[in-house]
Amino acid sequence: MTFRLFILLVLLTLIEVYAFQAVRTVTKTKWVQWTYLAVSLGTLFFVFYQFTKFDRKVGQTPMTMLTIGLLLLVLVPKLIMILVLLAEDMFRLVLGAKNFFVQYDAEESFIPARRKFVSQLAIGLAAVPFLSLVYGMTKGKYNFKVRKETLYFDDLPEDFDGFTFTQISDIHSGSFDDPEKIAHAIDIINAQASDMLLFTGDIVNTHATEMHPWVDLFSKIKSHPFGKYSVLGNHDYGEYIEWNSAAEKEQNFKDIIDLHRQIDFKLLRNEHVNIQKGASALALVGVENWGVKFKKAGDLAKASAGLDPNAFKILMSHDPSHWEVEVKSHPELYHLTLSGHTHGLQFGIEIPGFIKWSPVQYVYKQWAGLYEHTGRYLYVNRGFGFHAYPGRVGIMPEITVLTLKKGRPVA
Repeated sequence: MTFRLFILLVLLTLIEVYAFQAVRTVTKTKWVQWTYLAVSLGTLFFVFYQFTKFDRKVGQTPMTMLTIGLLLLVLVPKLIMILVLLAEDMFRLVLGAKNFFVQYDAEESFIPARRKFVSQLAIGLAAVPFLSLVYGMTKGKYNFKVRKETLYFDDLPEDFDGFTFTQISDIHSGSFDDPEKIAHAIDIINAQASDMLLFTGDIVNTHATEMHPWVDLFSKIKSHPFGKYSVLGNHDYGEYIEWNSAAEKEQNFKDIIDLHRQIDFKLLRNEHVNIQKGASALALVGVENWGVKFKKAGDLAKASAGLDPNAFKILMSHDPSHWEVEVKSHPELYHLTLSGHTHGLQFGIEIPGFIKWSPVQYVYKQWAGLYEHTGRYLYVNRGFGFHAYPGRVGIMPEITVLTLKKGRPVA
């Protein structure tokens, strides 16, 4: 850990030295330069100090999240600045070589001086991610968006034509710091007046106690006519910290399971329930977490045991990699799978009809929104809460409303 911190400190120092060239080129005023250095280096010192204080037995705390946020605030804009400066330096090097070898002039410097407007451009471009990250930490993390999708199935049971359900995912209650914003989000959920509510995992970051201040608020999610159901996510198993004993870890897991009862969610652990409406029924299947890179506690065979192979099935599985690896090519048809987990990395660009991008797409093929494969659908919720970085930029917290329709969409 100490060696890693040392490498991080060296890298951050090199980035700081290089990025400072832009500031020094734009202004020769010493007090401006020194103020910039004092703020920047002071922030880096704080970040470095907090990393040395990180306790693996405690895990993520509000201070940890603030530290990560500050690190991104000082790092990402400077990386943008460096890209611009590097491009200019390559041009300066080529121009210097030309001056030296082709049209040698002893009075000319080998490498021309930096151009002020290029450094101004670098700082201007760097301001975009800086302001975006600040917005994400102050406003974006609670900028809840309702996203609606209508899905058509030829074999949807007759009585479920027009059936609606609200999906939320990745609450991460240990990250919250504003009860009024969470209360507003609960009001949004209730306003959808769906037939059923489905939560696809990660109720906490690690500890069951993180949810205790929020139980009363989440208990205000109204009863839905066909119930409120949930599954577990990777963070619900307490896998990411060091526990004092196996018994302590197990008790925390039991307490997390009990949280679902406290907020009136029916937790499905590798099991299914039949949802009856009129003379029709559909199967709601819930598996524990199963992820390519994370805990594989989900058991689809166990969860579906006894089900009619021809039943209309909705699967709740936290990690979308489960759908990619097992579900979409399963011998039995799971009509719709609901996942979360990725958060859309809480950072990206989404302009409907034009662009949908996040760095997380290079890790997960399915990372946000609706996907389809041979008539099997997956919806990946962008997450209700936030984790690690205490904000959201471009990928806003999501409350999803899905409507099931029989037949095919009208062209």
